[in-house]
Amino acid sequence: MSKYGAYIRSVGHYVPDRRLTNEDLKNMLDVDDEWIVSRTGIRERRILEPGLGNSYMAIRAARECLQKAGIGAEELDLIIIGTITPDMLIPSTAALVQKEIGAVNAWGFDLSAGCSGFLFALTTGSQLIETGRCKKVLVIGSDVQSCFSDYTDPNTCVLFGDGAGAVLLEPCPEPGYGILDFIQHMDGSGAEFLFVKAGGSRRPASIETVQNKEHYLWQDGRQVFKRAVTEMAGISALILEKNGLTGEDVSLFIPHQANIRIVEACALKMGINPEKVMINIDRFANTCCGTISLCLYQAVVEEKRLQKGDYLVMSAFGGGFTWGSVLLRWWEDGESGR
Repeated sequence: MSKYGAYIRSVGHYVPDRRLTNEDLKNMLDVDDEWIVSRTGIRERRILEPGLGNSYMAIRAARECLQKAGIGAEELDLIIIGTITPDMLIPSTAALVQKEIGAVNAWGFDLSAGCSGFLFALTTGSQLIETGRCKKVLVIGSDVQSCFSDYTDPNTCVLFGDGAGAVLLEPCPEPGYGILDFIQHMDGSGAEFLFVKAGGSRRPASIETVQNKEHYLWQDGRQVFKRAVTEMAGISALILEKNGLTGEDVSLFIPHQANIRIVEACALKMGINPEKVMINIDRFANTCCGTISLCLYQAVVEEKRLQKGDYLVMSAFGGGFTWGSVLLRWWEDGESGR
């Protein structure tokens, strides 16, 4: 089979209407805006209405993405959703999205890799395009982090929000463009520092697990922050070095939006001017698998910051631990997702 590089043809997104601001949290918890902003960079987050589920956001991001590409859902070969908050364990969120958008010819699956899920899904889809097996792959990063958040715990609930972004991958018509390289890692020893204790096969849901708040996300913030800075900054610099590039060659850096201090540390390690760093953590907080895809939508559609030939680096770190970086050279024909 012939080998094709994959490029991003179009981008879509969805964020809920409801805003939960730091002022709102001040009325709920013993925290204030300055305390939250100084430690995280977050000013507000979006919250999905109860009962709608992850697929509600993913479907809307998918529809916009397809509309911008000008194709029908029946043309899709594959749907991959990076998420840690599926609607339910069975069926997959990908199956729910496939039905609702009418992607009758597509197969698909959910991919769980913590906050690195969107990048892991993106590179998985790109490799299937490279083999020639698929021609149109829809990759979605979508999470309802509010469902895991304990709104009595200021150390976790202030960090997270809900949102989704989608991209359409296709074979790039021109060599030397699209997704050029990626590096991805996992270290399972990090599992003890970031997890949701109950709800799986080890501790199925029960009255006891609910009363003990075991269905909320728990993290050792200090350990996660320390590891995230080291690994995300290191792998972001490494992918440039591996490909003979420097921070000056990069037009845009899109990091996972977990904490503004982590983002700044990564940019410094890469030697990238802060003006080239995409940041929306102040508006959306940490949407897990949604962060990079939402930043990409802002860069491509809202601000039109990427032109043909621009180098783009995307990097993430998530529970597991998982981390990765993707190097992409932007390609477009003037009708690509604008």
